[in-house]
Amino acid sequence: MAASAAARAGGGGLSDQTRNRIAAQLRAMYDTVALQPVPDRFAELIAKLDGGEREKA
Repeated sequence: MAASAAARAGGGGLSDQTRNRIAAQLRAMYDTVALQPVPDRFAELIAKLDGGEREKA
């Protein structure tokens, strides 16, 4: 982690334009995923957990 901070401070990192472009693309991909519905299997599991129907070990 310190190496990446040093690289940015030394000018060896990505340009602001490149970072902004990557950020915009990641945001667009995340927005697409976030809009997808929760699979039925996950919704059922969440409902069971919320209802206190968890299996006891």
